[in-house]
Amino acid sequence: MNETDLAFTPALELAQLIRRREVSPLELVEIYLERIEQLNPQLGSYFTVTAELAIADAKAKTEVLTNTSELPPFFGVPISIKDLNSVAGIPCTYGNAALLNNIPDYDDGVVSRIKAAGFIVLGKTATSELGSFPYSEPTGLLPARNPWNLDYTAGGSSGGAASAVAAGLCAIAQGSDGGGSIRGPAACCGLVGIKPARGRVTKAPLGDRLAGISTNGPIARTVADAAALLDTMSGYFMGDPYWLNAPEPSFLAAVQNQVGNLRIAFTTNIPPLGVADANCTQGVLQTVKLLAELGHQVEEKSPDYSGLVEPFQIVWQAGIAGSGFPVDLMQPLNRWLFNRTGTVGEYVQAVAQMQIVARQIVAFFETVDVLVLPVYLHSPIRVGEWADLSPEATFENIINWVAPCPPANATGQPAIALPVGFDSNGLPISVQLVGKPAAEATLISLAAQLEAANPWIHRRPALAI
Repeated sequence: MNETDLAFTPALELAQLIRRREVSPLELVEIYLERIEQLNPQLGSYFTVTAELAIADAKAKTEVLTNTSELPPFFGVPISIKDLNSVAGIPCTYGNAALLNNIPDYDDGVVSRIKAAGFIVLGKTATSELGSFPYSEPTGLLPARNPWNLDYTAGGSSGGAASAVAAGLCAIAQGSDGGGSIRGPAACCGLVGIKPARGRVTKAPLGDRLAGISTNGPIARTVADAAALLDTMSGYFMGDPYWLNAPEPSFLAAVQNQVGNLRIAFTTNIPPLGVADANCTQGVLQTVKLLAELGHQVEEKSPDYSGLVEPFQIVWQAGIAGSGFPVDLMQPLNRWLFNRTGTVGEYVQAVAQMQIVARQIVAFFETVDVLVLPVYLHSPIRVGEWADLSPEATFENIINWVAPCPPANATGQPAIALPVGFDSNGLPISVQLVGKPAAEATLISLAAQLEAANPWIHRRPALAI
């Protein structure tokens, strides 16, 4: 197997190659670091590359291989961490160049779980400032570009994570999703991205200032890799405000499960915000046709999302104000959102209204197992496409683009983005599967069935090979 093939080998397979001593952690780290050196200046996938730390860790793990066969599941596999999450000793910018010297002395809970699973951290991936936007173009830092077409965005806010995985600059990535920030970049870059159910993945040691809408999750090339990383991430940390029991059996085991005949709804219309464009509609219709052929019951219908837009916006923009980030350092759109923040009472009312609408949405799933949606309402935008617009116009564009994603954040339901084809610009087309509360296993089983029927793993961006 050549170095390019190794760089694009699924993380679970890399772990097995390491266990069989067919490749060492050091060899893998060196391959990825060389690729990062070559391609990151074009892609902007990483803000910070921790080459020395990664090589030291890889050398230590390579040495361990000679002494023991008792290894954690992802021993020696290289991973990236989104630059909204703290890793001890590595800068955490939150998408702002002024914080390149901000070095935390602790690991976030999800990072500690990733390290315990044996992963080697290659660096911190690009994000939009404070994770606010569905594109990753922070002032003073490289924008995250799409490996399939460099003129276009890799998405946001986990844009660097998706760009890195799609271009073979890491084996797998950690991301986070408060309104589509895993699913959107995964869709832009032709990857699998899971937004877990609320309470599945810890936010320790931090609190929750966004009423439970945000969570960490995996971005990967295969459903199995994403499921296995979700297994690694999952679990309670003492004091978590929300939690779910560990799945039995594992999410990885769900990849092999036969799901039977599911009741599947679909729509390409998110009122009052609009209808998906031709590319995104094609992805949904192509997917539900395949699902029907696989024996599932398919019906066009959807929940009523109309009461969710305003309260979700209020909660989202309050998160900017609640971040503690200096206003004078913010990009114009975040500053505008900060200045729009209302009173505490208005925030509490918005949370209550969001929860009322969320109950109505979840009630829809009493007679439906899975809802198929577009991930976004139109194909990826060009890098800088909205840079000259006013904050008001930009925010309206964002809302109208990402409309299918925030409902699952409001309800806390799990959702998964899955690639299904390409558009006329050579960019991936994806769909989103939304499941019942805490039903990641069903989504993973169904996604694996779709993946087997429409294989994707052999596709690689020309830039990356």
